[in-house]
Amino acid sequence: MPYDDLRSFLKTLEEQGQLLRITDEVLPEPDVAAAANAAARMGDNAPALYFDNVKGFTDARIAMNVHGSWANHALALGLPRETGTKDQIDEFIRRWAEFPVAPEWREDPPWAANTMTGADVDIFKVLPLVRLNDGDGGFYIDKAAVVSKDPDDPENSGKQNVGIYRIEVKGKARLALQPVPMHDIAQHLRKAEERGEDLPVAITLGNDPVISIVAATPMRYDENEYELAGALRGAPAPIAEAPLTGLPVPWGSEVVIEGVIEGRTREIEGPFGEFTGHYSGGRRMTVIRVDRISYRTDPIFEHLYLGMPWTEIDYLMAANTCVPLYQQLRADFPEVRAVNAMYTHGLVVIVSTATRYGGFAKAVGLRVLTTPHGLGYAATVIVVDEDVDPFNLPQVMWALSTRMNPEHDLVVVPNMPVMELAPQADTPGIVHKLIIDATTPARPDHRGNYGNQVRDLPEAAEWLTRLRELAARH
Repeated sequence: MPYDDLRSFLKTLEEQGQLLRITDEVLPEPDVAAAANAAARMGDNAPALYFDNVKGFTDARIAMNVHGSWANHALALGLPRETGTKDQIDEFIRRWAEFPVAPEWREDPPWAANTMTGADVDIFKVLPLVRLNDGDGGFYIDKAAVVSKDPDDPENSGKQNVGIYRIEVKGKARLALQPVPMHDIAQHLRKAEERGEDLPVAITLGNDPVISIVAATPMRYDENEYELAGALRGAPAPIAEAPLTGLPVPWGSEVVIEGVIEGRTREIEGPFGEFTGHYSGGRRMTVIRVDRISYRTDPIFEHLYLGMPWTEIDYLMAANTCVPLYQQLRADFPEVRAVNAMYTHGLVVIVSTATRYGGFAKAVGLRVLTTPHGLGYAATVIVVDEDVDPFNLPQVMWALSTRMNPEHDLVVVPNMPVMELAPQADTPGIVHKLIIDATTPARPDHRGNYGNQVRDLPEAAEWLTRLRELAARH
């Protein structure tokens, strides 16, 4: 059965040995974030963390590292915890084929139990806020799903957006949000400001695990995240109507914050330790006026530690970055076999493809740069042959070592767009991009000296199975 809220998923994580309850009293800083930082270093079976004894807070409940391992990610998709990375991505692709699955409207959402409105709004009374890194400019909400609609076409559910954006707490009823220009909410805001209007938003915290996955998925502008959630869940995603804005929000959220992004208002936001593993500096960003907070009794604050990869964000944005790129490339180039965009949200993309003719791999690389996600992220694209597994880095390095000639196989595309957080850009938002062709030259390209390639012996696969069975007995 799919999970309708965060609490049911946390229960499963605990039953599967994938949640640690920290019962000792901890300091809000640095203990909560430092523990999540440390948990990420435990590898592909790292557990989620649950804190309910935080010094200085009454009845604080904080969940960290919920998606922070391949084991937890597998359980979020309803798969066995031991499911491997490539198998999870293959299953993601299979379920994507069921997209779209319309969401299901439900009454009586649990977040409607308690309400703050108007002058009574005070986010500090609802959330046990803590800083994540010692250089952060303030408290952040960084794993919320933010819901908005296209002001020019508000009835078009395909153009609504559910996305994860960093949000700095500026006051008890005031937030700052960073809308990266390539993201849908930035387009919504631009249209609202052109109309001279504010943009209504609903910020939902503590969501079921699939909502967090789809909110971090780089979908096309007119694709609905709730419809993808239904495909991944194998059942319609439950949603409810936010009482103030009327926006569709997850039924099972812990907290729903409603308000508006104030048109043409900007304030300094940052610094913040980002998913790039670097701090971003202070910038003038949009401001949200909070008008209503709805929340469950004793809400769980789900927080997300970001830092030097890999951390939870890298697991959260791994499969769901690979698959949209794979689908979009396959639509134009059916020869594409696999796409690995797991590294830093796809700043590096590795594509495995068959080759039609000379120069084909470079064309595939150029197409990556023009996908919706590639426009703002893919800074380096490595293209390898179909016999190279892009998820097997030793194989990728072998292809780079033996099939790439720097004289001919490096394509630099100057002055391309990139998200402003990319630290390698001299001018924020602009970078030269690189395509590396690490494929075997095909006719009419006759470069290199490629004889017969060494292949695995025909009996090797059978022996691999036998050896694994033997190893499992010891």
